[in-house]
Amino acid sequence: MKKTEVKIDDILSAKSEEELTKPFLGKVEKIYENSALLKIIDFDEADETAVSDLNEKIVVNFKNLKAAPKRKIKEIQAKAKSDVKVEKIAKAKKTTDDADKESK
Repeated sequence: MKKTEVKIDDILSAKSEEELTKPFLGKVEKIYENSALLKIIDFDEADETAVSDLNEKIVVNFKNLKAAPKRKIKEIQAKAKSDVKVEKIAKAKKTTDDADKESK
């Protein structure tokens, strides 16, 4: 892959020649002259310890990067979505006891 093809926040398939044994997916955080800093977002279980040791970040040469399969990106995005719902909570009215405490 060429430097001009790599953009911040792209999700790319990568391989490491030294640290990780299997290919992985990473999100581009920073672009250097010949390489990119990736946040490792999907990896083989065999590399779990190495990924942890790397604090989930790795610098990879552009020659070891390629576009990630779209189905894999969709799979990761589906995992990332949460079912958390945010609701407003009505403010409770101050009681006379609370007002007395604040005035002291």
